[in-house]
Amino acid sequence: MRKLIRFALLGASLAALPMAQAQSPAATLDGRAFVAEAGEKGKAADEKADVITFAGGKFHSSACDQYGYNKGDYRAASQPGAMTFEAETSSEKDGRLVWKGTIRGNEIEGSFVHYRKGWLLNPNPEPVEHWFKGQAKG
Repeated sequence: MRKLIRFALLGASLAALPMAQAQSPAATLDGRAFVAEAGEKGKAADEKADVITFAGGKFHSSACDQYGYNKGDYRAASQPGAMTFEAETSSEKDGRLVWKGTIRGNEIEGSFVHYRKGWLLNPNPEPVEHWFKGQAKG
């Protein structure tokens, strides 16, 4: 009987947890596009006019095309007054990028970490953090 009461109390406690922080499978940014600038953390922008798009459940950064990066799946979550997202894109020749960002109204901002592909003289390069910030396209 005590186990049954503990189980019931645990279930009630879990049901009371706030759900706003959880990722929602229905949250989507599809159809949104932004023009952003980006740079290494702590430095000025070295990339201007990057077009960031969300379509068909995929994230895309036009500035990364030249390095062979593909579109990547994204996950979005609704927060009070904002949408957050995470995505990962990869390039066979350059490595992978892990993106995290927030969209508030027509503004986007966040960061991405570049996990560079190793090579003979540097088989395990350090990851490099970047920032990005922009406005809705159109």
